Amino acid sequence: MSVSPRRALLVIDVQNEYITGNLLIEHPPVENSLHNIGIAMDAARAAGIPVIVVQHDAPKDSPLFAQGSDAWQLHSTVAQRPADHRINKKMASAFADTDLAQWLADKSIDTLTVVGYMTHNCDAATIYHASHDGLNVEFLGDASGSPSYRNSAGSASAEEIHRVFSTVFHSSFAAVATTRDWIAAVNEGRKIERDNIYLSNQRTKTGA
Repeated sequence: MSVSPRRALLVIDVQNEYITGNLLIEHPPVENSLHNIGIAMDAARAAGIPVIVVQHDAPKDSPLFAQGSDAWQLHSTVAQRPADHRINKKMASAFADTDLAQWLADKSIDTLTVVGYMTHNCDAATIYHASHDGLNVEFLGDASGSPSYRNSAGSASAEEIHRVFSTVFHSSFAAVATTRDWIAAVNEGRKIERDNIYLSNQRTKTGA
């Protein structure tokens, strides 16, 4: 007999910086991901799943997330909804120098569902950290997103970054799902299964 996951929803850095500031989320379209973040928060509340809201702090002279600035503020999608716990962080992982691990342990949480920004940075760092700590992790791909990058190492579109990281997550670190499918799993009390590295690689050879 399978045991229902003991979930918490982790809402990472849904701040104005990504919507109206200097680091705009491009893919998936930010209006879509914001909508799904709100839906996930409401579904969690209805199901009795604790919601943790994370906010990134940077120095007041920083070009991004300057503490106290409008860009640093939580977007209204998240700010207007209740949270069971709030965390302010200064590094990418929501576990780094915060009380998140202890809070989850105190609540006997075994499954962490991650939404918010950015897929490849704070989401990724948190997902890897949670996975290495032994938590089951879920990632809602349509309730997150990325910008595009160009630097001396190369360039990547927002779609490429989001797609590649989501594919890597699902191969080992986190079960990637849509918000709709996650809500169905919540309502049915079931786990969402991730893939594995071997099969993810073998399918590239078989075309399956």
